[in-house]
Amino acid sequence: MAVTADPGSALARCVSCPGEKFAALHWGRAPLLSTAAELDGRFDDLLDAAAVDELTSSRGLRTPFLRMAKDGAVLASSTFTRGGGAGASIGDQAADDKVLARLADGATLVLQALHRSWPPLVSFGSRLADELGHPVQINAYVTPPQNQGFAPHYDVHDVFVLQVAGRKRWTIHEPVVRDPLDNQPWEQRRAEVAARAAESPVIDTVLEPGDALYLPRGTIHSAKAEGDTSIHLTVGVHPVTRYQLVRHLFDALQDDAQLRASLPAGVDLSDPAVLAEHLAGAVARVAERLPDVDVAAVARAVGVNLTRRTRPEPVGPLAQLRAAETLDARTPLRARAGLRARLEGGAADAELRLVLLDRTITVPAAAAEALKAVLVGAPLTPGELPGLDAAGQLALARRLLREAVLVPA
Repeated sequence: MAVTADPGSALARCVSCPGEKFAALHWGRAPLLSTAAELDGRFDDLLDAAAVDELTSSRGLRTPFLRMAKDGAVLASSTFTRGGGAGASIGDQAADDKVLARLADGATLVLQALHRSWPPLVSFGSRLADELGHPVQINAYVTPPQNQGFAPHYDVHDVFVLQVAGRKRWTIHEPVVRDPLDNQPWEQRRAEVAARAAESPVIDTVLEPGDALYLPRGTIHSAKAEGDTSIHLTVGVHPVTRYQLVRHLFDALQDDAQLRASLPAGVDLSDPAVLAEHLAGAVARVAERLPDVDVAAVARAVGVNLTRRTRPEPVGPLAQLRAAETLDARTPLRARAGLRARLEGGAADAELRLVLLDRTITVPAAAAEALKAVLVGAPLTPGELPGLDAAGQLALARRLLREAVLVPA
């Protein structure tokens, strides 16, 4: 899969260079600043001030889907939440008047995981994850004028910053640790981060509405609103890493009886002199077995992990049932975008298995060519499904609509 930033793609809204150039020169390597003039657009169709008001006042938003911070410190949730009244008494819901008071006092509001709760960002996040091949999360940061929500820090995921409204000064410094993993957060290196942030920045710029900034994980950054209240989106990309591949490789060795064997009893295994022999033996056995690991098995493990961490295109349950009920041979259909489905089975099998996130669909082997046509992703009609008679075409299409594999085109 090639990374593209073709007009109309989600990535094209975030970067001002061709996708291939972004992948080669910037992805995981170097920041990229893209101005509104270069991107030829704005981001207020994804989120705007009215959306922020709606989310905090009438959507019943609960922690941890919102948090607030001021002067580099996260505020106690009790300062901006309370129960929602009769039938909704749980005390962790956004309290609009409390949020207002904290904003008026200079605190930053963070709306988290909007790729799961705000429809335009659900769609945008799904498309971007599909284009990049890595999981995506989206948060929004709302900062009053002349205030800074968080001290200089780094993230353990890559970030696209999309400036929605207002102006915000961003100060960017080189990493103190490159490509940090999830268990290597900036809090473990506070003194190093603070020292690096005191040096001359590599980027010091004010983002205007429509500007975008890409930051590889580990890049130290801080931001301060200027002028009007600032709203920006932080699109976090959680990359699959070589370290994760190593873990999958080791998982693939679980069938090795020598590696599963217990270490001796009655000895101090924390003593290097005692452990050395056993560690050397394990290393030798791993080195012997690794060349035999099936690449397809590792690829399946990576695929399962991606399926768990990404969300396909949302579907409306009632709309899907209605489409299944009214289906005919000419109904336009397409594969559900972002659905990581895997087809298992061959010509010798009586049934094929379509493996989804939390279930497996079995279908007759006669439907093999039809399923392959569906998974290609191009729009089609039931009457175009190959290898089946008219009744079989409708039966398969109806079932795949009910299973949310197909959606109306």
